Amino acid sequence: MKRAFLALSLAFIFAGTSFSQSSWTFDKTHTKIGFSVDYMLITDVTGYFKKFDGSVTTAKEDFVDALVSFTVDATTVDTDEPKRDEHLKGEDFFHTQKFPNFTFKSTSMKKVKGNNYKLVGNLTMRGVTKSVALDGTFGGVKKDPWGNTKAGFKMTGKVNRKDFGINWSKSLDGGGFVVGDDVTLNINVTLIKK
Repeated sequence: MKRAFLALSLAFIFAGTSFSQSSWTFDKTHTKIGFSVDYMLITDVTGYFKKFDGSVTTAKEDFVDALVSFTVDATTVDTDEPKRDEHLKGEDFFHTQKFPNFTFKSTSMKKVKGNNYKLVGNLTMRGVTKSVALDGTFGGVKKDPWGNTKAGFKMTGKVNRKDFGINWSKSLDGGGFVVGDDVTLNINVTLIKK
C-alpha cells in the first residue's frame, strides 16, 4: 500500500513538472516582421510592419510544441514609399479600413533536425484564414546583460496573396505582371521570458 501511494505521489510530481509552462513576449526592438514580393519580374519590393504583438507559451526549453499567437497591425506597413504604402492599405490590397489586423495562431511547432524547425498555423488576412507553414532556425536561449532571458528564431515562408483575396495587379507588355503572387516572409524574432 505504501509503495502504491509513493508511486502515485511521484507520478503527480512528475506530471506537474512536465506540464509547467513558460510564457514569452516579443522583444519588439529586436523583432522584425518583413516581407518581399516580385516587382515586374526584375526585382523585389521589400517592406515590414512597425506594430505587432503576440505571445509564445511552451512547456519545453527547446520550444517543441510551443503555442504561438501573433497579431500584426496592417496599417503600419512600411515599404519606404508613402504612396505605395497608402495603396497597400487600400481596398486593392490589405483593405485596412475593414481589416486592420492580420492574425496568426499556431497549430504545431516541430523540430525537423538540429536547430531547424517547422511552424504551422492559421493566418488570417482580409477575413480569410489559411494554413501556412514557416521554416525556422532556433538561435538558442541566452541571458542579456540586464538579466533578461531571451530566445531567438529566424523564420521564412511563402504565401500566395491571391489565397487571401488580394488580387490586384497590372499586366506588362512583354508578359507577366507588376506584382507577383507569392509573398516571401522574412521574420526575425527575439522573445523575452516573462
